[in-house]
Amino acid sequence: MKALFERQEFILLLIFGSYLFGQWIFKKTRIGLLHPLVIAIAIIIGFLKISGVSYETFEQGSQFVSFMLGPSVVALGYVLYEQMSYLKGNVISILTSIFVGSLTGIISVITLAKLMGADEALILSLEPKSVTTPIAMSIAEQSGGIPSLTAIIVVFCGIFGGIVGPYILKLLRIESQVAKGLAMGASAHGVGTAKAMEMGMIEGALSGLAIGLMGVMTALLIPFVHRILS
Repeated sequence: MKALFERQEFILLLIFGSYLFGQWIFKKTRIGLLHPLVIAIAIIIGFLKISGVSYETFEQGSQFVSFMLGPSVVALGYVLYEQMSYLKGNVISILTSIFVGSLTGIISVITLAKLMGADEALILSLEPKSVTTPIAMSIAEQSGGIPSLTAIIVVFCGIFGGIVGPYILKLLRIESQVAKGLAMGASAHGVGTAKAMEMGMIEGALSGLAIGLMGVMTALLIPFVHRILS
């Protein structure tokens, strides 16, 4: 039976099935904490514990899903192309917002981590928390962090941002579609973009743009900021 559980086909079925079940639960309850990703993660962790399948085997079997993370981000470019008119006249403000958001995210996480006594490896793993998973893992690996830990942190930040982000925007009375999209993409990357898509096509397009720009900006800023704060 364990041999069946370790097959790639079964692992992919487990991943997609867990997420679809999570979506069904979320649609029925509409409870933010029961986000489909949270449910899927809980089911998969429980299954691996009970079945005895190692994380390494699961990781190998889920390579297809990991590979598709990159193309899925690139595919957002088509949505952005359809909303190109909203970029005109907003280029400077968009780049400034992304720069400030990226810088704030890096400085805040380094400062808090140091105050709490985190070691160097943990800090390096936390720094790219505001970047989408494939880019964040690459940044962490090159800087000396722990890519697998970075992936967990990024997913947690995405889920948290996707849940509370819309409420914060509403609380602050932010009405600009461009601002909403940039905020969701910059703070909650993929999950935030999925939520931004629900808000509207403009928000979704700008959120997708924010993912790419945050990846580039964060990769450029981390070495300088880390050196200054170390």
